[in-house]
This record gives sequence, C-alpha cells and structure tokens, in this order.
Amino acid sequence: MALIEIIVLALIQGLTEFLPISSSGHLILPSQILGWQDQGQAFDIAVHVGTLGAVLIYFREDVISILSAWFKSIAGGGHTAESKLGWYILLATLPAGIFGALAQDAIKMYSRDAAVIATTTIVFGLLLWYADVKAKENKKITDLTWKSSLIIGITQAIAMIPGTSRSGITITAGLMLGLDKKSAARFSFLMSIPVIGGIGLVSTISMIKDGVDVDWNALIWGTGLSFVSAYACIFLFLKFIERMGMLPFVIYRLVLGATLFALIGFGII
Repeated sequence: MALIEIIVLALIQGLTEFLPISSSGHLILPSQILGWQDQGQAFDIAVHVGTLGAVLIYFREDVISILSAWFKSIAGGGHTAESKLGWYILLATLPAGIFGALAQDAIKMYSRDAAVIATTTIVFGLLLWYADVKAKENKKITDLTWKSSLIIGITQAIAMIPGTSRSGITITAGLMLGLDKKSAARFSFLMSIPVIGGIGLVSTISMIKDGVDVDWNALIWGTGLSFVSAYACIFLFLKFIERMGMLPFVIYRLVLGATLFALIGFGII
C-alpha cells in the first residue's frame, strides 16, 4: 500500500467507526473511484485495533470501574450500577456474535455491494432522523434494563449489514428507548469494545491460519492514525452531540447515499 492509501483509509476508519455515518459507505469510495486495491485483512485488523485502543483509553475510568464491579458481582459481592452495566454490555454483544457467526458468508458477499451500501445508508439515516425528532430523552444510561440492552444489542447485529453504521443504529435504538443523546452514544461506544475486540481476534486467527503476508509498515501507520482520529472523533462527538443533534449526520448520510447511487448510475462503481 502506498502511504497516501494508508493515511486516507486509516483516517476514514478512525472517524467513521464512531460517527453515525457508516464506515463501509466511505471505505468503498477510494478503492472504487481511485482504483486502489483492496487493503487486505491484516490492514483491516490494524485499523480496528487502533479504534479499539482509542475507545479503551477514552473510557478507561469507566472500563476499569465496570470490570471491577463486574468481577465482584461474579464473586458474590452484589450488584451495583457499574456491574449491571457490565452485564448489559455483554448481553448486548450476544446478538452480534450469533448473527456474525451465522451470516459471515453473506456479509462478506455484500460487503462491497455499492447498491446495498447506498440503500442502507439512506434508509437508516432517515430512521436516525426519526428517532432524533421523536426522542423523549428522559432516561440516563443507569436507567437501562436487560430488555432495553438486548434490544440495542439486536440492532447492533443488524449493523453488520453494510452501510447501516453500528454507532448509528445503536444510537437510534437508544434514542427510541428514551435515552438522552449522550447516554445513547456512551452505551454505543462501550458496546463497541467487545465487538471490535471479538472481530479483531477472529480475524487475526483466520489470517494466521491462511498464512497472510503482513506489511508491518502499513499496519503500524494504520493503527496509529486510526487511533488518533478515532480518539478525536469520540471526544468531539460527545462534546457537541447534545448541542448539534443528529440532523447534520442525517443530511450527510442522504448526500452520501445519493452520491453512491449516482456513481452506480454512471457506471463509475
């Protein structure tokens, strides 16, 4: 991979992993329009490790507190708000794990289908707008229950359909369940930790079994750049989300989806 490819793709992954705008809708554009080769499985793992590192560092106090309380609850120390949140995150991860295992071949088949990505980018963008308009926002993250966590987890599984956006659909579900924007985003980001970690582990094992060649220069640059861009994205998104709402992201998704359809129509992708 050329350095410009590494920089562009790593920044795209870092920025779009946590914004509700769909990373797959963006990652298809450079390769299709500029004729770049597919970045490969190893690079995908590297940039996901970078985004995982960003969310772990940003929420390090939450992660330590949740894990500590969760282990204490296992040892019979009783339940606290933090231990319950830990269980809810695990519960919300199960649907994605099950769906990913059962539908991984179909996911791979349609992961680069521009028409699928364009359609889901628009449809789920409109759903995000509806949730934002109708949201009551009368609940905090501490008001989550096992039922609401499972519902959000099921939507996270749906996000494996290319163009949906994991953060977008989980924030949409959180808003529809009454969470305020910051709580919905926070739970979405915390949920990403086991999901990204699991995907990275499974992909790494698969890569080792297949004997994939590794470009360490690309991996190091990709990991570092995706970490920096993802960390900045989380910080700015949580800082301004209550003030700007979801409309800017909805408009952006509609424009992106329309652009993809136009490129399909002209035979560019």
